[in-house]
Amino acid sequence: MSSLEIRPATEADLPLITEIYDHAVRYGTATFELIPPDLAEMTRRFAALRDGSFPYFAAALEGRVVGYAYAGAYRPRPAYRFTVENSVYLQPAIHRRGIGLQLLQRLISECEARGYRQMIAVIGDSANAGSIGVHTRCGFQMIGTHPHVGLKFGRWLDTVMMQRALGDGGTTVPTDGPIEISR
Repeated sequence: MSSLEIRPATEADLPLITEIYDHAVRYGTATFELIPPDLAEMTRRFAALRDGSFPYFAAALEGRVVGYAYAGAYRPRPAYRFTVENSVYLQPAIHRRGIGLQLLQRLISECEARGYRQMIAVIGDSANAGSIGVHTRCGFQMIGTHPHVGLKFGRWLDTVMMQRALGDGGTTVPTDGPIEISR
């Protein structure tokens, strides 16, 4: 395999990122979206993550983007501010070459450096052994399955929930302290 570069994604990467995601939407069950978003929508999503200071990486072989990974807010409420949800997508032709693993490892490292404490993986389709395996290799634990929550390609699909502690995880309270609610 050629030399792999994992680097922060840029707007210039978005046409290929959009192409990768388009294929995942049209032919896969990793995402439950049914209509592929266009470049303008993918640009909006990228900007929202970037503006929220979340990490977003591109994997390139010979200068061409072949995969990407990012972390975003797990939920919008402030109590979840130390928890992120990850996403990793690859071109189909480069599956099972370790690129997804390397992207996820880099994403985990960056999220730890930014002070996040938990990472959640919401894996579409319980039959997605590749994604489940990569997450397991990165230290994620199975926390549950939501059976039959998505309908795609004429069949019901599960989502698999996996979780990994980042840094100190839940063993200490972050230094910025909890948000106090005044009554």
